[in-house]
Parts: sequence; C-alpha cells; structure tokens
Amino acid sequence: MDAKSAPRLHPSAHIDTFARDHLPPPAQWPAFVHDRPELHYPQRLNCGAELLDRTVERLGAGRTAFRSGSGEAWTYGELQRNVDRIAHVLTEELDVLPGHRVLLRGPTTPWLAACWLAVMKAGAVAVTVLAQQRSQELATMCEIAEVSHALCDVRAVDDLIKAGIPGLNVIVFGGEGSDDLLARAGRQPDVYEPVDTSADDVALIAFTSGTTGRPKGCMHFHRDVLAIADTFARHVLKPGPDDVFAGSPPLGFTFGLGGLVIFPLRVGASSLLLEQAGPKQLLPAIAEHGVTVLFTAPTAYRTMLDELGKPDACDISTLRRCVSAGENLPATTWQAWHERTGHRIINGIGATELLHIFISAADEEIRPGTTGRPVPGWHARVVDDSGAPVPDGEPGLLAVRGPVGCRYLGDERQLQYVRHGWNVTGDTYVRDADGYFRYVARADDMIISAGYNIAGPEVEEALMRHPDVQETAVVGRPDELRGQIVVAYVVPRAGTARDPERLRAFVKSELVPYKCPREIVFLDALPRTATGKLQRFRLREPGHVE
Repeated sequence: MDAKSAPRLHPSAHIDTFARDHLPPPAQWPAFVHDRPELHYPQRLNCGAELLDRTVERLGAGRTAFRSGSGEAWTYGELQRNVDRIAHVLTEELDVLPGHRVLLRGPTTPWLAACWLAVMKAGAVAVTVLAQQRSQELATMCEIAEVSHALCDVRAVDDLIKAGIPGLNVIVFGGEGSDDLLARAGRQPDVYEPVDTSADDVALIAFTSGTTGRPKGCMHFHRDVLAIADTFARHVLKPGPDDVFAGSPPLGFTFGLGGLVIFPLRVGASSLLLEQAGPKQLLPAIAEHGVTVLFTAPTAYRTMLDELGKPDACDISTLRRCVSAGENLPATTWQAWHERTGHRIINGIGATELLHIFISAADEEIRPGTTGRPVPGWHARVVDDSGAPVPDGEPGLLAVRGPVGCRYLGDERQLQYVRHGWNVTGDTYVRDADGYFRYVARADDMIISAGYNIAGPEVEEALMRHPDVQETAVVGRPDELRGQIVVAYVVPRAGTARDPERLRAFVKSELVPYKCPREIVFLDALPRTATGKLQRFRLREPGHVE
C-alpha cells in the first residue's frame, strides 16, 4: 500500500487509546475494498447499538432473540434491557472507559452474548476467549492486550484466577452473591446511551494461534463487525427474521460470534445458544427448537450422518442452511449429507484475521469438492511467493482482500500475512477457469483438527514444561474423521517412564483439551539434518520412525 492509499482514521471515542496506538503502521495494512453500497457506513458507528437498538426499532421488541438449551428464551426487548444494565455496571461501577480491553469468558449462553453486546455499547474492546483455555494461555493473551477487566461465568473463573494476571479486575456472573454481575445489573437502569464510537474504532481483539505458538491478537473495527453480516450472511446465507440459528463454534471463535450473534441480530432472527453443542446435542436441539441455519465443522457433519442413520433419528426437516467451515469439506462428506438429508452444505473458508467467511457458495452455485467463489464484497486470487498471480489450474497461495483485513496487535508477523496489499492466508489453493477456488493444503505447519487451528509449537512448549520430556516435535497426521490429529513425538529424559497418559494429562492441564495430542510416540532421538535442523516432514510420513 502506498502513501496515497494509506487509511485515515476518523476521530476516536476511545479515552484509553491502547488499541489504536498499537495498530500496524498504515503502510502495512491490506488494501480495503468497499465496492458495494451496503458496505458504506457512517463515520460514527457503534456496532452493538446497530445490531440491537436499530433492530428493535425496525422490527419491535417482542421477537425472540436468544434461546438456551434449558428452555430459557429472551425477547429482543429483554436482551436490550439486560445489555443496557450490564453496560451501566461497566461504566458506572467498574470504571470501564471507552477503549479499555474487557475479557469475556464462559460457556455459550445468552448472558455471555449480552456481555459482549454491553462491551460494544460501552465503547470498550471485547477480548472473548474460550471457557476451556488454561491459565498460561489466558495470562499470555491478557499480557498482549493489556486487559484491565474480565467478565467471567462463575463456572469458568478458576483458571482465570489461577493465572494471577496483575491488576485484572475479575467480575463473575451466574453466581449468588450481591457482587455478582447479574445482581449488580439488576439494580441499574434499563436504558443506556451507547458510546459514540467511530466506525474505525477497535471493537474486538480476537486471538489466533500462530505457528510460533505465541497467539496473535487480530483487531477489528465496529464497521468490520457489520461488514461480515453484510457480505457472507446477506449474500450467501440470505437469512430472514424467522430464522433460528444454532451451531457448535463457541463465541470465543469469530466463526461462532458471527454465526450465533452477529448474523441473527443483524436481521432480527433468533439464536439457540448451547453450552454443549457436539453432534449428539445438535441433532435433538435442531428438532426441538426448529433450527433453520446450522454452523459446524465437517467432522460434526460426518458424525451426525451416523446418528441420522439410526431408526430413532431426529427430525431435522426445519433446516434450510447448513454451513461448514474451520477445515476443508471433503466432497464425500458433502455428497453423503446431501443424499441423507437433501441439504446442500455451504462450504466456506474464513480466518480470524478477516473475521469470517470470504469464499463460499450456496444452492445451485455449489460445486462439491471446491470452497466456492469470492463472496460479494470480497476479491481473491492465487499467487506465487512473489505475489504474482499464477495461471488457473496451478496451485499457489490464497490472497484475499475486501472490507475487512488483517491488523495484528503489535506483532511483526503482520508483514508475513499482508503482502502487496493482500491478505495471504497461508492456504494453498487452485482457482479454476470458472472462478471457483479449490483447497489443496495448509502452506505452513498449522494443524487443523475437527475445525480447530492448533499450532504444533504451542503444544511442544507445553510438553517441554514436563520434567520427563527432553525433546519433542508435534505434527498433524491425516485422519478420516477429524481431517488431522495431533501427534507428539517425545524423547524422554533418561531414567523416566514412557507414560503417554501421564503426558496427555499434563498437556490437558496446560492447554485447551482439543490441543492435547491424541497420540504420543516415544523416540530415542528426533530426525534431524546434519546441521541439527528438525526434519518435520519425516515425522508426517506414516511408519517412518516408530
């Protein structure tokens, strides 16, 4: 990006300017594209107010907004009152200022979603994390983002307290004490005037693991939040107010935040927020609540196929949209689902750096085995290492640009992701002559298992903290069900037992369980070159070292 095209930010409403101060230099930003009228937003914009208050104004307060698996249901009016009361607590009792980073942690519930909306309306910056993430991971993210406050479900507070984050003000919700967030909110007014944020004030920081193991904070603006609804949701999903959304991704993933909160609220639809959303929970929930739009990963679709083949299978006839992302969707899974249910799975590729899905296709436009074409509002091409487009039919790196792009929080890896004004996702793709994009492989060492991105070096660092481990290397191995599984090769210290379950239990205490190796192989030495460089490719080859 040259100096002439460098972005100019509108005056910020943030009092704490940390997020804006730590944006990458404008010359390192991707080129942004706003070539559709729905992507032209006003300079002053609060996405929380737009998603909630403007929707109530358009469609009324009596529609159902959120449902829970326990049968709880909130109307838009009830959601609005709960959000505004929490926003009052944030600003008047907890001294949260516009621009402060607020960590959100807990299972997927209406209250967690309400907390996110309250942070938006208060002009603060949401840092939503997974309920399963361990204390070391939490401490690292809070350090990077300089988080000052945390709203945490009482059931997920232990690891946050254990992290011992200096100066962090932790407020729990869902408990019984008078200091509980919900008790405090009940004593506050139910109308809150949203902070007059700029469209390009940072609204959220979403963390993604890098191949170095240190998480990267992806900063997204208030207008970015609306842009993903006004591109993928608007043009591919085409939702309406009567839709019921559900899915497996938690709100700590932008896939879940978009699919379960942003997209339904943008059109006045409702969302079923499930604390447990595995395949066996999703199927009866679809039948019970009349779910019409489903978000999950290919692994879940494969597992649900088995359940649907049983005599007492659930009735999922209300479904009209099935969305798959997080990992490549094999053509065999697509075909089997279509034959069993009659539904065409909408495949898609997204990235935390770009907030949500940017290549996809729906209905008759779907071609099984491909991801699809750029979503309206997005542009994509396949390039070589120098950034030059490669001919159709030849593999190369996927490069994307649109209304949202990568802006890492104070991270030099910005220069790796954004090149020549394009976001280079790290995926190898082929574009055909008709403009369809087909996934080939990851271009780096990221392991993608059941839709989760897992950085091998991060798992290695956890294993190396165990006293029995001398050396370790973690790779992904192809797996029919999950796409890949995490396999750890370990060189144990002399005189120690080769006990894989002991190491697995240790990793589970250090990291989110899905990052734990499904297989641990003990070796006398790791394969290396004459100069001592680890030969990861040999570890990926079946049967090469066992």
